[in-house]
Amino acid sequence: MTANSRSDDPSIDLDDIGTNPTSNPSFTDLIASRLSRRHLFGLGVGTAGTALLQACGGGGGGGGIGFPVLPPAPAPAPAPAPVPAPPPAPAAPKLGFNAVAKSLEDVVSVPAGYTASVLYRLGDPIANGVAAYKNDGTDDPATYDRRAGDHHDGMTFFGMDGSNKWDPANAARGLLVMNHEAITPLFLHPAGQTITGTGNAAVRTVADEVLREFYLHGVSVIEVNKNGSAWSYKQDSNLNRRVHTLTEMTFSGPAARTDYLKTRYSTDGSKTRGTLNNCANGTTPWGTYLTCEENWAGYFRRIAATDNPNRTAKEITSFARYGVSSTGRELWATVTPDTADNIYGRWNTQVTGATATDDFRNGANTYGWVVEIDPFTPASTPKKRTALGRFGHEGACLGPVVVGKPLVWYMGDDSQNEYLYKFVSTKAWDAADIGGGIAAGDKYMDDGKLYVARFNADGTGNWLELSLGVNGITSGNATYPFADAADVVINARLAADVAGATKMDRPEWTAVNPKNGDVYLTLTNNAARTISNTDAANPRYYNDPKGAAQTAQKGNPNGHIVRFADAGGDPAAVTFNWDVYLFGARSTASADVNLSNLVADNDFSSPDGMWFSHATAGLLWLQTDDGKYTDVTNCMMLAALPGQVGDGAAKTITNVDGATSATQATFIGKAPGTDGLRRFLVGPKDCEITGIAESGDGRALFVNIQHPGETTAAANISDPTKFGSHWPEGGTARPRSATVVITKDDGGLIGL
Repeated sequence: MTANSRSDDPSIDLDDIGTNPTSNPSFTDLIASRLSRRHLFGLGVGTAGTALLQACGGGGGGGGIGFPVLPPAPAPAPAPAPVPAPPPAPAAPKLGFNAVAKSLEDVVSVPAGYTASVLYRLGDPIANGVAAYKNDGTDDPATYDRRAGDHHDGMTFFGMDGSNKWDPANAARGLLVMNHEAITPLFLHPAGQTITGTGNAAVRTVADEVLREFYLHGVSVIEVNKNGSAWSYKQDSNLNRRVHTLTEMTFSGPAARTDYLKTRYSTDGSKTRGTLNNCANGTTPWGTYLTCEENWAGYFRRIAATDNPNRTAKEITSFARYGVSSTGRELWATVTPDTADNIYGRWNTQVTGATATDDFRNGANTYGWVVEIDPFTPASTPKKRTALGRFGHEGACLGPVVVGKPLVWYMGDDSQNEYLYKFVSTKAWDAADIGGGIAAGDKYMDDGKLYVARFNADGTGNWLELSLGVNGITSGNATYPFADAADVVINARLAADVAGATKMDRPEWTAVNPKNGDVYLTLTNNAARTISNTDAANPRYYNDPKGAAQTAQKGNPNGHIVRFADAGGDPAAVTFNWDVYLFGARSTASADVNLSNLVADNDFSSPDGMWFSHATAGLLWLQTDDGKYTDVTNCMMLAALPGQVGDGAAKTITNVDGATSATQATFIGKAPGTDGLRRFLVGPKDCEITGIAESGDGRALFVNIQHPGETTAAANISDPTKFGSHWPEGGTARPRSATVVITKDDGGLIGL
């Protein structure tokens, strides 16, 4: 997901900057073995088989919950007598809609026979006594903790029974839980943000504006119900809840109650306030929601020139690696006077007091985590799970769930040249913990091993453990001397650098195919990729000229999707096999760019959101966050029927940069054709399509439309005719992020 930074050029995207200065070698340097399809696909790629009970997006609603949990397979029995041949396998699913054409219109387009209805918009009230949203910037700031947040993002549908308990199969009632990643400030206040001064002297002067923004980040929990064929949210449900930047949260895992997390607010490092920049999401098999903090670093104010003299060399290294050195993305720290509980001053992460308990010098360390929320217990306190590492979390996708086996979550770090991680629990899964809430999370998410991925040139890969004393992560490391286990998880990026992880083209969402256990990873794009530093899993460098001016877009502007299979179908395995499932490209691009042979009905750019349906097992939904192909089309969502790792072949491609050319060997999945990949939805102007979930029967699909009209210039706020979008209300209305619910007019399964 993208979000603009506050800088002299507001078009700069934090995701496009990148803070990885390492010279980790490319895959071809790491592994000298020659490319061999026989070698790659003859290494026992596991399919998980009947052990795969659950995957990210493969369960009872978005994010992968709902499959029954089976016991371990019994010990092998003596060979039985011959039995009759089994009946023929059921026919493979087929995409059952005509492709939606690319579009630059300010509407949500879906195939004929489908209806998309707006369900939940920025500012919508979720409690009694809260007035309808005026959408002109004048609503009472104190009401925003009971309104929908902005920039709707990753989400999950939790089916619910009549006693308000988790019921994954429920098709007509549930809790829809969604992230609110960021804000479009221009449309939140009467005339945008009130700021005086420039550069380091810029300050916010209207505290009420900042209070609105505090509340508009975070998470919504809302009750939704189906009545006939229509869905609505219940404004007065006592389960409705907003989690935002002022919500108290506790820490657990290796970093909890350590000096690294001590602040004036929490002198023992046990708690903090809030969550923000919540991008993709995840779930647990016991029925809780995971929200993931992505571009958190830019919100903190730290002027390096004045703060560095008060910092250790290690602290300065950490700040540089995470990008914590700016005026503060929304200038929240600049509001004066501060409150007694420092709701503004807490965003100043500079040294201002005598010790860490006198200021918020450790404030940035309290963000960048996976946060667990129990949606069925509104009074519960969310918990930040530090064992899963601190970085720009794009999501936490739950892998296969098997009784008696560890649990696993796969996680991307969404920035240029960052890494893919996974966390494997120490404790084996016990189905008795279903419904266990936050206490179950203490059991499985606070103790385990964190790994980072290295993709080798021969199509294999290694999971590199990130623990003190292994893979160079030691107190004697010259780049960053690690002190203890808390230091490792807080500085997971630095640990991954030392271990030798593979730099990827912006690792974003992960999703697990419930049919075979393959894990998919979207790599949205990378402007920092050069012709000399491509590698097997990030193999393209090219120019994708944009618009009538043919503006150059070099690197890997259209992105791709990698997939891998952990060895033996075991998510705890430390090796895997991989290939590239899809390459984003214009259908008109050359053969060495359009490597997946995309055509007008399925070409796309910048894959981001991704999720497997449970009701139509094996149906993959792909969503785009694109600024590269927007001269031709708005962002979109596609339906896919992917195969498996190894269904394609080895390939050597030729990359070109002017008069220079270079070849790069890789592995490419079978081209999907329009039978295997088809455009299902195109969104309104300036939007990102992100976040997806489904009802328990797969007959309602919830999709988020984020930041329509975001390119509107601040100077045009008084002239609605110059807004970039008016969706969803139309007319002269300010645009609003919103959730839509998609149903098939005949009541059938979505997509088939």
